[in-house]
Amino acid sequence: MNRCLRPTLLSLALSTALPLYASDTGLDAAAEHSPTELAAVRVQAHQPEADNARVNSFGSGDWKNTPASMNVLDRDLLDHQQIRSLSELASNDASLGDAYAPVGYYQNVAIRGFALDTATGYRFNGMSIAGEQRLALENLQSVEILKGEAGLAAGVMAPGGIINYVGKRTAEVRTLTLGSDAEGSRYAAIDVGHWLTPRFGLRFNAAWDDSTSYIEHADGRRNFYALATDWLIGERGKLEVDANYQTSMQRSASGYQLLGGSTLPTGVDREHMLGYQPWQQPVGIASTNITALHTYDFNANWQSRVALSHSRTVIDDNVAFAYGCYYATQCADGSVPGNYFAPNGDYDIYDYRSPDDTRRNQELRAELRGSFDTGPLGHQLTVGADQFRRTVDKRRNVNEYVGTVNIHDNRLPVFDPSPLQPGASARRLDSRQTAVFALDRIQLNQDWQWLAGGRYVRLDERAYDKRGNPQRRSRLSRFLPQTAVMWKASDSINAYASYVEGISLGQEAPFWTSNADTFLPAVQSRQLEVGIKYASSEQLSLGAAVFRTTQPYQYAKPDSSDVGYTFVEEGKQAHIGLELTANGQLSDALQIIASASVLQARARDTGTPSYEGHQLVNVPKLRGSVHLSYALPFVENLDLTGGWRYASANTARADGAVRAPSYSVFDAGLRFQHQLQGHAVSWNLSVDNVFNRFYWRDTGSSLGDYYLFPGAPRQARVSVSFAL
Repeated sequence: MNRCLRPTLLSLALSTALPLYASDTGLDAAAEHSPTELAAVRVQAHQPEADNARVNSFGSGDWKNTPASMNVLDRDLLDHQQIRSLSELASNDASLGDAYAPVGYYQNVAIRGFALDTATGYRFNGMSIAGEQRLALENLQSVEILKGEAGLAAGVMAPGGIINYVGKRTAEVRTLTLGSDAEGSRYAAIDVGHWLTPRFGLRFNAAWDDSTSYIEHADGRRNFYALATDWLIGERGKLEVDANYQTSMQRSASGYQLLGGSTLPTGVDREHMLGYQPWQQPVGIASTNITALHTYDFNANWQSRVALSHSRTVIDDNVAFAYGCYYATQCADGSVPGNYFAPNGDYDIYDYRSPDDTRRNQELRAELRGSFDTGPLGHQLTVGADQFRRTVDKRRNVNEYVGTVNIHDNRLPVFDPSPLQPGASARRLDSRQTAVFALDRIQLNQDWQWLAGGRYVRLDERAYDKRGNPQRRSRLSRFLPQTAVMWKASDSINAYASYVEGISLGQEAPFWTSNADTFLPAVQSRQLEVGIKYASSEQLSLGAAVFRTTQPYQYAKPDSSDVGYTFVEEGKQAHIGLELTANGQLSDALQIIASASVLQARARDTGTPSYEGHQLVNVPKLRGSVHLSYALPFVENLDLTGGWRYASANTARADGAVRAPSYSVFDAGLRFQHQLQGHAVSWNLSVDNVFNRFYWRDTGSSLGDYYLFPGAPRQARVSVSFAL
């Protein structure tokens, strides 16, 4: 464990040694880099400019001119809501939901009902990072959510979309933030930026978090350091490097499971840690992410972009894991499926240890962007090449049964841990993608644009067993086309229609199926989307999109095999939905960030009739999210905030026979800004789940098994930021 907590001076040294390109406004910022007195101001939400969108499957273009559904959560929102985790971030967009997101472990989310691929679904400054990490937010300027297929941007990936973290750039800033909550947590963060010369600047962010969890025995701590450097080279070149390092230690809280595979647990104490054993060590996660981007302007019309990234995360996974009931009395005769809790609430505890679980992502991308005319047609062309490699090294884990208890036991007996020790580290996966891509945005006339392009990707992937012996090799080459038509209906309204194809890797068969541990072939997905966007000014933007995404259905099929299930690819799954968004100022005093999603996600032609005709697991049909901020007229610089989150009933079993009930959760808060001896001070008070509602926030799966995670109880947080 101590290995994960060692200071990483190497990461910080690298970030100062490697140069980074500056933002497009860097020349102006550098020219005016003298310190400026900060006054209390009201920050109003607006859509990002073109160059702020780092991940865009349809090339450069601002929000209104992008033929895809996108959402950008800015720094002000992150600070206002005091967001510290991916799950909390996802609650701000109705198209997102948890997809196996335990407290104390790295979390994953789903977009449009598809869980993100942790290998390719998360980005920092547009470059791939290992998703198996506790993603920090202190060094971010914004979070971009690109919904739907993004084959041109990412290649082999799940069809739900991409979450891209955009780092802060150099600015004259010196801010200290202190925070706590009703549980007694302690939080501190600093943000310091300075232009050392007119052409070279730094931005340093750090955070220290000693958190007291609402779940017993799940307190944790986190240290985070990030450094960004901006360097303007000559009159045309820009370089930018970002490096960050984080360590965290926290016990992971196991999820619940259906009782007997057919009933939701009742009388659940969400502050109780399932399976707790005093010998259970915390999960340690250490992550390093480095990105670099160089741009060069040949002239006003042509620009080159070369980017590279390195992401590494090391997980020391330790948990007294609550899983199934194979050893419980009610399940011993096989009448109750062993991969669920017993009907009376009994469950087994496993001593699970998997140290040095190491994931690495490395990517290199080169692009050429330019604009030119051919007769009456205008072109904005992007061509490029991309190389991506991902490796996974793991030690042979320990996963041994130690005892059986009940979900309603207040005090658990202490069992002896397994005497077994993890084995040697071995390469488990080596995946390489090589791709070339091109996209042309053609201006047909004043009102119409046609976008056409695609990505040709070649995948070579090798998987190995626990001892490092070759297990499978996957090779494929595929062209992934995408096209869109955009119509400028007026100065305020754009409409679009798009078609995109993508490809994602096949899933691994769960251990309880007849073909356990085998991988199914890669699947190709197709998406049609039609949308409309309204933005009369920077004050308010409205969006609506209708989409249909399909891909082959891979699932554990009930059959006559000895174990009763075989993991197969049969039939298709179709996700058909409507998304609505509203962001900006409704009036001078009232700001809104809202979204709604109506999503039908079903399987057909599967060969298992009971699995068809209903929502797929962990995909609510309706979701809504509204966040309001109102400037009180009788107190200057005092804002009252309120939030509402809703999800309809959520399927918890593949045949649709069990559903977690719908829920509404209300949040509230206050924000006050003032001056203290010439320095800006901002206070934030937020109360999540004001009415302390119990709800199941997540019925997601991991390695073929389904889990239930309750939402957090009422939580109050406070923070204060000083501009020094």
